[in-house]
Amino acid sequence: MVFERTIKVIFQHCDPAGIVFYPRYFEMINQVTEEWFEQSLGTSFVEIHIKQGDAVPTAKIETEFKKPSKLGDELLFTLQVTKLGRSSVHLEFTVTCEDELRLTSRSVIVYVKGEDKKPASWSQVIKKQMEFFLKEEGPS
Repeated sequence: MVFERTIKVIFQHCDPAGIVFYPRYFEMINQVTEEWFEQSLGTSFVEIHIKQGDAVPTAKIETEFKKPSKLGDELLFTLQVTKLGRSSVHLEFTVTCEDELRLTSRSVIVYVKGEDKKPASWSQVIKKQMEFFLKEEGPS
């Protein structure tokens, strides 16, 4: 299963040339991740970060920009889990506009607990929900 979210490119995403300024994609990726937690995993960043005092930082991210996006474009973000660890999850994002690939990105986020922010195990409930989004490997 994949998580999908459409984000319309608005003026605040763009540089003076009217194309998405690349750091804004990372904000959009984080937005999609937060919405995935809330809509599909049964918790929110407010719950994790504010109420529990824990965190879900990005430990690694790599992105390949394929084609620029412009003001007004409707970008379809898809999210899949490629690996699920004890305290980490590897995510893969594909961003398209009208079936044209704009970028791919892979990130690793980690669940950390309490004031010392040491890695901790995902709850069984969240981990079980994440498993629904594990990417199926095709034939080799």
